[in-house]
Amino acid sequence: MIKADFDPQPKLLSGSLELRPLRREDLDGLFAAAGHPQVWADHPAKNRYKRDVFERYFDFLLETGSTVVIIDRQSDKIIGCSRYYVAPDQPDSISIGFTFLNHAYWGGGTNFEIKRLMLDHAFQTFPEVWFHIAPTNIRSQKATAKLGAEHVYDATLNLSGTPAQGMCFRLSKVAWTRTLRDKGTQGATE
Repeated sequence: MIKADFDPQPKLLSGSLELRPLRREDLDGLFAAAGHPQVWADHPAKNRYKRDVFERYFDFLLETGSTVVIIDRQSDKIIGCSRYYVAPDQPDSISIGFTFLNHAYWGGGTNFEIKRLMLDHAFQTFPEVWFHIAPTNIRSQKATAKLGAEHVYDATLNLSGTPAQGMCFRLSKVAWTRTLRDKGTQGATE
């Protein structure tokens, strides 16, 4: 259970992105961002680009009450989503995951900007944030390492209804502050 003093569906803004709570009416916009095989190529659920498969996933995300959609403020289009959750192996901490972005937004600074917003929010309440990544998802492993997170251990966890092997990465507030300083950016953690 997420701590009562932490808002798992905040509205967060940067110059180019808006993160806000996922709503039922976001289905079509989120599927437009997710409906290409390339989006899921590195993910264990490779068929999530299919509408019927994605709709089941969308229902799961909506039911969690902790998912935010990611909106490109320039185009006002949904480009992906992410969520906060409490992992069974770290019940006193918060985790960030279930993140996907439309492939047109890969390779730039969008993922870092999303994580900056979410991490700055999380570090107002928690001293560390966890990420759980499939061993085959090299893209997410590299992106998480760029945040300053360290791979601590591997575990079989049930995060979405089916136990799966995951690599567990931890990011401390201290390490995050160092990453921001090294990148020449500032966040709410300073």
